[in-house]
Amino acid sequence: VISPEVLARYAADAALEVPGVAAVVEGPRHRTRVRVSGREVEVHVTVDWGAVLPEVAAEVQRHVGAYLERMAGVRPAGVHVVVEDVARLMGR
Repeated sequence: VISPEVLARYAADAALEVPGVAAVVEGPRHRTRVRVSGREVEVHVTVDWGAVLPEVAAEVQRHVGAYLERMAGVRPAGVHVVVEDVARLMGR
């Protein structure tokens, strides 16, 4: 059995690999805002300025699901993506 905390770390790593994702949002105590509950995953992200949000979110869903299946043998029933912020352009 793999703990939800380990699965959450895997999900955060996978989300960061997606083009257009600037960061996985951190919550209190510098923990990423990724929650794994049963077979559901919720990932809170900041996206790059100019990214097409529906495309980035769909890719995060696909990539997180595939990553968890490859790394842990777990296929989530759902991957929910919450876009909390858009990274601002440097110098503006």
